[in-house]
Amino acid sequence: MLQEERIARIQALLGAYARMSTERLARELSVSRETVRRDIVELEAQGALRRVHGGVVTTAAHAEPPFTQRQHLRAREKRAIARAVLPMLAPGQVILMDAGTTTGYLAEALCGMAGLTVITNSLGIAMTLARRTGAGESPRHEVILLGGSPHGDVPATYGGSTINEITRYHADLALLSPVGLSATHGATSYAHHEAAVAQAMAAQASERILLADHSKVGVVSRVRYASPKEIGRIVTNAHADADFEKELRRWRRTGVDVVLA
Repeated sequence: MLQEERIARIQALLGAYARMSTERLARELSVSRETVRRDIVELEAQGALRRVHGGVVTTAAHAEPPFTQRQHLRAREKRAIARAVLPMLAPGQVILMDAGTTTGYLAEALCGMAGLTVITNSLGIAMTLARRTGAGESPRHEVILLGGSPHGDVPATYGGSTINEITRYHADLALLSPVGLSATHGATSYAHHEAAVAQAMAAQASERILLADHSKVGVVSRVRYASPKEIGRIVTNAHADADFEKELRRWRRTGVDVVLA
């Protein structure tokens, strides 16, 4: 990977997570820590980041990578997480789902079961679950698409109208896909409008299940929408990494049920 490509990737990661360790950056780029340090020095000279103990923090409000790009990142891990969630669900339940990429994979997995009421702000999730399996057949689930306004490149609704509609419902579960998941800071998102929807969904559910692949575990993004004590269960993928395992132990000590896909 050329330095220009590595620098663009580092900026994209900081746009999503705001803070990254040097070790995590080296893993994400599949290069040595020495190579990452050279890139960090270059970006700091440009004013694009600031070095802190153990890593870097962004100095600018970089946007997340495009939604279509994020959809294809770690697809195998996200599909495994989606499959692991299925045994936690039962016909008759009412669930809230936000417009994350991992919840999008869950929607595909839900097509193999029936009987749920799914309330979502995601156009993609709503259309996936509204599919009919054959001529004259009804959709497998009742789907409620929340009203509101589109925002950015994510095919979903946001804003005050969306929040107001969410407060009309009480759900058994909120299934949410955060940008960052830290045992110290809780569930976080990069964008304020996305965090507002997730926070409202979390408040209207009896239980909150967070779906996050390993790259999000231990990460803190800009806007918190659920504290650690408000989270009942985390579903993530198995990953051989000391920092990842340490973070999962922190979560378990808080009493949160951690499920590995």
